[in-house]
Amino acid sequence: MPHQQEFPPSVVEKIGYYVYLLSDPATNEVFYVGKGTSNRIFAHINAALTRADVSDKLDRIRAIIATGQEVHHCIIRHGLTEKEALEVEAALIDFIGLASLTNLVHGHGADDRGQMNVSEVIAKYEAPEVEILEPVILITVNRLYRRGMSAEELYEITRGDWVIGRRRERAQYACAVYNGIIREVYQINDWHPATAKREEQKRKQRWRFDGTVANELQHYVGGGTAKYTVVGAQNPIRYVNC
Repeated sequence: MPHQQEFPPSVVEKIGYYVYLLSDPATNEVFYVGKGTSNRIFAHINAALTRADVSDKLDRIRAIIATGQEVHHCIIRHGLTEKEALEVEAALIDFIGLASLTNLVHGHGADDRGQMNVSEVIAKYEAPEVEILEPVILITVNRLYRRGMSAEELYEITRGDWVIGRRRERAQYACAVYNGIIREVYQINDWHPATAKREEQKRKQRWRFDGTVANELQHYVGGGTAKYTVVGAQNPIRYVNC
């Protein structure tokens, strides 16, 4: 039986914004959380069938279809405003965990209001806001950060690999930011490509930096970055003074 490709017009008229899940029928594992209106929920399946784009999400869908099965769709909430849908989507991504999903980024407001334990909530609201004077890149590492990781591990997840433009060359320092708080500051020594040329043809070029802990900027560690947060932004890279 062919997969459902669209809602009836009467449904499109009434459903409003909604939040949905895509899951693997063999395991019931959720691999994507999304929000949309109209027929957005079906766009991923149609793209996987008709386009040659490469992504974890589309590859997962194609693998499921190749077994003769259909991706399961589940609408979690509907009849929402766009703001409500953004919040529900972000909460679900936080709850499931970005590492278990093919979503590329955390949801709306995750950097500022995302999942935290009690200690982190206290630290966030007690943390003094920093006033950054140097040319710095703030790098949100929420996706890969875990409590108790070593200094070497924190450096590795902060240095790359990032889709980042030439503006990176103006920055002298990079800050690892988790849940809106600076966890470490590094002096950037240089940048180099992180993807092979054959991969560049399919995906955007990614970069990583080589650097060392910036001992002279340790006063920023533990400080809050709310004043540099753009509400609703999902890009993990933020430029300050560069």
